[in-house]
Amino acid sequence: MTRAQQVGVIVGLVIVAILTILRAGDPPLMRQAREVAFDEYQRIVPRAFQDMPVRVIDIDEASLREFGQWPWPRDRMAMLVDRLSGMGASAIAFDILFSEPDRLSPRTVMRDVVGIDPSLLGQLPDNDEIFARSIADKPVVLGFALSNEGHYRPEMKAGFAFTGEPPFHAPPRLDSATPLRPQLAAAAAGIGHISLNPGDPSAVVRTVPLLLSDGEQLYPNLALEALRVAQGASTYVLANAPDVPDTITLIKVGDFVVPVTAAGELWLYVSPDRADRYISARQILAAGGVSPEIAKTIEGSIVFIGTSAAGLQDIRTTSLGRNVPGVSLQAQTVEQILSGRFLSRPDWADGLEILAIAIVGTALVILTTFVSPAMALACGILITALALAASWLAFLYGGLLLDPLAPIISGSITHFSATAFRFLVIDRERREVRAAFGHYLSPSLLYRIEHTQDALRLGGDDRELTVMFVDVRNFTEISERLAPTAVVAFLNTFLDALSRHVIENEGTLDKFIGDSIMAFWNAPVDVKDHAGKAVHAALAMRETLAHLNADDAFGFGNGQTVGIGIGIHTGIACVGNMGAETHFNYSAVGDTVNVAARIETACKDVCFDILVSESTADLAPQYALIEAGALALKGRSTRTRTFAVVGDEGLARSTEFIDLKHAHGQLIEALASRSPAARAALRTAKRKASGLTVDLAEFYRRITRRAEHFPNTAARKDKVGSR
Repeated sequence: MTRAQQVGVIVGLVIVAILTILRAGDPPLMRQAREVAFDEYQRIVPRAFQDMPVRVIDIDEASLREFGQWPWPRDRMAMLVDRLSGMGASAIAFDILFSEPDRLSPRTVMRDVVGIDPSLLGQLPDNDEIFARSIADKPVVLGFALSNEGHYRPEMKAGFAFTGEPPFHAPPRLDSATPLRPQLAAAAAGIGHISLNPGDPSAVVRTVPLLLSDGEQLYPNLALEALRVAQGASTYVLANAPDVPDTITLIKVGDFVVPVTAAGELWLYVSPDRADRYISARQILAAGGVSPEIAKTIEGSIVFIGTSAAGLQDIRTTSLGRNVPGVSLQAQTVEQILSGRFLSRPDWADGLEILAIAIVGTALVILTTFVSPAMALACGILITALALAASWLAFLYGGLLLDPLAPIISGSITHFSATAFRFLVIDRERREVRAAFGHYLSPSLLYRIEHTQDALRLGGDDRELTVMFVDVRNFTEISERLAPTAVVAFLNTFLDALSRHVIENEGTLDKFIGDSIMAFWNAPVDVKDHAGKAVHAALAMRETLAHLNADDAFGFGNGQTVGIGIGIHTGIACVGNMGAETHFNYSAVGDTVNVAARIETACKDVCFDILVSESTADLAPQYALIEAGALALKGRSTRTRTFAVVGDEGLARSTEFIDLKHAHGQLIEALASRSPAARAALRTAKRKASGLTVDLAEFYRRITRRAEHFPNTAARKDKVGSR
């Protein structure tokens, strides 16, 4: 191990230690990230809705329209209780506060009338008394909420038994509650709190506190109390962890055992909100009575009375990201207990996650230091996948909530830090090579230089290459009318825009020669379909130049545009580092390079912007190609057959191009045989070409002057039909 590697391991282990200590402290940001991950699990696999004997009597907008605005008089609430009780509801729980006298009570209304005889007030009905008489001897549970004022505590209707020391300091704190009307509290069969997430800054309700405590007494929540009353139970039994004071592990209510957090909270496993869960209060209070179907649904059910009306502001957000009435979560709490589908975060979860951070971080530090970054990254991805899979399977099959993010995020930070240290210190020599050559060579060549021994030696290899030359048309005229700085600006814009298509198509930029680009494919590494990629790059250059001209990117104005010629040829060339020992360039030489350069020059005579040789066309038959003639290139004793690149694969399959190719073939045959039918064939080809986006007008205008480029049919290898 080198000294740099030793330092890298030490630095990495220090980072792992810091992350481990940070997780042990469990800051709010980590808790929030963990809870969001658990939310995502529920969204993927929510608790399935089951038709449980639990219903919500919804004081919805339709009910408010029919019976008037809220609050309703309590004699109407008494009617609601009487009808539900008459239908056989096993428990009736109000997710509504009754903390003030009924302002709509006749006795209350008449008390403020001037001159009323006080002796008459006692003869007027009082809605609170009516409501109290209605709920007496019925399975009715009333709710209370936390308050910041006063010292009121409701009287509990149930007892508590403990398997150990009473955990009075485990649940959330109750300092004061909203007072219940005395006659209502005395008549109710149960009293429970309706707070869903007291003290939690998040708007999402993920846990429900089944108990509150003032330090001397425990107070059940509304759903738990409704379940107790429905079973006729009188006592809750609480179990705690051995030798761990002030914790709660289980709550037994009647025949049901509920696993809870140490603070007595139930992790909500939410099901999607369903209309089946709700019955409108309007249907219960209907003047004509309740339908038999609704009565059958109510019979034996635990009924929660609450509101979904937006104006009454009892809307909560669930882990599924949906806004639902608060009373719905009370009902879902009972549904979850009845179904036995619980979520839990075991006491050992924190310890396991802290240990995972330490182990994973240490492993990544060692891997990143001693193996290649790619191998370390692959191992990191594998560890991430395993952590996610373990967490997901624990949730899916065991209802366990294990944090997948803590080891993943900590591992990512460790891997990034160790990789950064390696980059800054251990890989300095490799970085210096990249800094020296990065502006001049393609990424594939850089990779070869970095990873191949003696890559910078002089020499070359014979390889099949596809070579491209790109040149600006009339560059001399352009440079004459521009200042030298403007010429440089023009060339920078032009070369940058077009050369990037070489890199994007896995090519190697050889050099810039004034206003020209030389590039080749299939070196220094093998490139599959190198001829096709070169043709694709040429078509992309054509499109890019059209956009540059349309946007006046060169700043010429007056509608002046720039044209190019592109020549492409495929053949054997020598490619490698060429020059002197102290100054060399990675390049290609040979007849293949010369032919490509001559084809680019021939674009002027043919009056078309992209020409390829027959060898390139044979390797890229999927493109829209038409024969451009057998050209006599400078320095070659034989003619070189060329093809014009009209468009891409999509155009090649189009009906328009197929018709043009057929007409063009007939024109070539007529020119080759010097037939008088050439003129008619030319007119047909021009007409077919006029429907394409590529301008072939000049190409066809010049073609009749190039009859010598199309030798007699008997002397030609006719491959037009196969292209």
